[in-house]
This record gives sequence, structure tokens and C-alpha cells, in this order.
Amino acid sequence: MSAQINASSAYSPTEIMTVTAARLLTDRDVCFVGIGAPSAACNLARLTHAPGITLIYESGTIATRPNVLPLSIGDGELCETALTTVSVPEMFNYWLQGGRITVGFLGAAQVDCYANLNTTVVGPYDHPKTRLPGGGGAPEIATNCQEVFIILKQSKRGFVPKVDFVTSIGYGRGGNERESLGITTKGPTQVITDLCIMRPDPETKELTVVSLHPGTTREQVAEATGWPVKFAAVLEETPAPSALELDVLRDLQARTKAAHGS
Repeated sequence: MSAQINASSAYSPTEIMTVTAARLLTDRDVCFVGIGAPSAACNLARLTHAPGITLIYESGTIATRPNVLPLSIGDGELCETALTTVSVPEMFNYWLQGGRITVGFLGAAQVDCYANLNTTVVGPYDHPKTRLPGGGGAPEIATNCQEVFIILKQSKRGFVPKVDFVTSIGYGRGGNERESLGITTKGPTQVITDLCIMRPDPETKELTVVSLHPGTTREQVAEATGWPVKFAAVLEETPAPSALELDVLRDLQARTKAAHGS
């Protein structure tokens, strides 16, 4: 699917991905937010149906309410609009490892069929084709948040049979491997793309397509996935974005562009 606006539906694949991800969040969530697509989804939720959500960024900002999307975790917008800012050690030791965060919202360069994430290297670690930004706090977010949502555009380049490097563990090699490592949190429960929604199979933990976005076919999803992707027996259709959701998202993106430039 093209990243351009679909004339028949008047929204882009990126927009339905962001809106769909935002809808998964609730007013009661305490959410550890990644930069980029996760930040857009979380702030859209805050500006629409979940005004009471608590957004936390890795730099230690708690209950931040940015007017524009941050460029990085060090963006002054986060600190200036936060209820309070704590040290990074306090953020990780007390808030994250203390089990006080309900949802970790992450992006990645690669994800595999068991929801393991790679943000470290593409290719062999010692001689990579591409060196990525690295894990930051993502490995700890993936293991300590009560559950994890993952958002990224779907292609064979990103949805690979096996990640080149496990930066953040999902379900390892599947089954009960996550639990066998002593990790007690749920792990990734939702993977939201510009084509569909995936969830782990209850037994095998392999990602399974449970909902197709409007106009998307099984064939498109299969062609954009690097493994033989499975589909739920009962396949849902993702509700299209509402006019309000699109208006709020586009306004947020326009403010961000005006603040940061193109």
C-alpha cells in the first residue's frame, strides 16, 4: 500500500496505523512512550478519548502533555509540560522496575514472528550493514512494563523470520520461553501496522493477524511479511478513523512541523 492519501477513504496508511494504536490506550494507563510513531499514537489518545492517561518518557518526565511531538527524549517540550521530572535512575528503578507502568509503547527496525525487536544492527553484529540507534531503555521496557504494544510499518524488510539482533525480547523462540527466563510480565500483546493488527497466539506466541485495515487483503499482508503469516479463524476489520481522530492527529502533526520545520 502506498503511503499517500487514499482518495476513497481520505486517510493514509500511516494515519490509520496511528489511530488504531491510539485506541488501544485507556484513560487509566500509565504508559512508557517511545519516540516517533509510539509518541504520535500516545499523544493522540491523550488528546481524544484518554485525557487522563499518564505519559512517561525515558528522560524522566512524568505526566507530560506536549503541545508538539518531541524530536527525542531530551526535547525540552517534554520537561516543560510534565507534572514533574525525576532522575533516570529513579525512573527505571522505582517506576519501571517497580511495576508501576501498565503499557510500554515501542517501535523497532525489525520484528520477528515471536515479537522480538531489533534496534541495534542490520546484518552481523561485528560487520553490520546498518548500525541502528540501539536499545536505550527498550530492553527494560519490554521486560518490566505490564504489557507492550509495538507499532511499525509492515514490510519484509522490517517483518523478518528472525531478527538480526534481539535488542528487546518478545517471546524468544516461542511457547513459554519468556516465562522460563524469569520474566513475569505479559510481553507484547498487540502489534499495530499500516496494514493490520497482530496478536500472539495464546499457546505458540507466534504473531497472528486478527484484524485487517479497511481495503487491505490477506495477500497484501502476506507479501509484506517475511514469514508465512497466520490469520485468525475469525478475521475482523479495523474500524476506519473518525473525522475527529483525523482532525486531532493532523493538527498535532501540523503543529509539530511548524515547530520543528520539515
